Amino acid sequence: MQKQEELYSGKAKSVFTTSNPDQLVLYFRDDTSAFDGKKREALSRKGMVNNRFNAFVMEQLEESGIHTHFIELLSEQESLVKQLQMFPLECVVRNVAAGSLCKRLGVTPGLELERPIFEFFLKNDDLGDPMVNEYHIRAFEWAEPQYVEQMKKQTFAVNDVLKALFAKAGLILVDYKLEFGLYQGQVVLGDEFTPDGCRVWDAQTREKLDKDRFREDLGGVIEAYELVGRKLGVEFDEALPI
Repeated sequence: MQKQEELYSGKAKSVFTTSNPDQLVLYFRDDTSAFDGKKREALSRKGMVNNRFNAFVMEQLEESGIHTHFIELLSEQESLVKQLQMFPLECVVRNVAAGSLCKRLGVTPGLELERPIFEFFLKNDDLGDPMVNEYHIRAFEWAEPQYVEQMKKQTFAVNDVLKALFAKAGLILVDYKLEFGLYQGQVVLGDEFTPDGCRVWDAQTREKLDKDRFREDLGGVIEAYELVGRKLGVEFDEALPI
């Protein structure tokens, strides 16, 4: 499947149409950004690492009965996906206190939560992706109530699968964001799952192995992404069966 016209270009990915109106090509670029795009840099191999990382996670979720938009890898930096009608929302799950949760609530970073915390955020860079609740979602018609419930249910299902997968690999899945859309009337997981959109720590040392390394100038960003992938079982060196 060959990509055609560019439909959208985000901070780290570009989306292209294909000859099939129900399918798109995701192109994972080497670009990296933080702080709503204020800090930017191109990191060698990032697109390839995130593309393969995302494919692996999506396949794991599919095997667990969670529907995603992922179809197949096309090349080192491209994946074929279903075209979804995306909701303008981010679903965030927190298993350990970190990041904005600590700033907002004065919680000690690293505190393990007895139960995961779920939060909705509005996808709007100009507004800084503000946190919203189900009343906002209903009032502004960002998603129907039944779809909101499905997003929440699927997000916790993802957490059950991935938290256990990461723990088995000696990793802590601290928090992450998911995005959903409609495909043929069904709520389906879209966008990506990579270290760009989650926090991952080494279970023994609590070393940060995610985009916080870029945010905090810790170095070794892509090396950390690849380390996490290899621990999970992602293969970065084999030739793609295209």
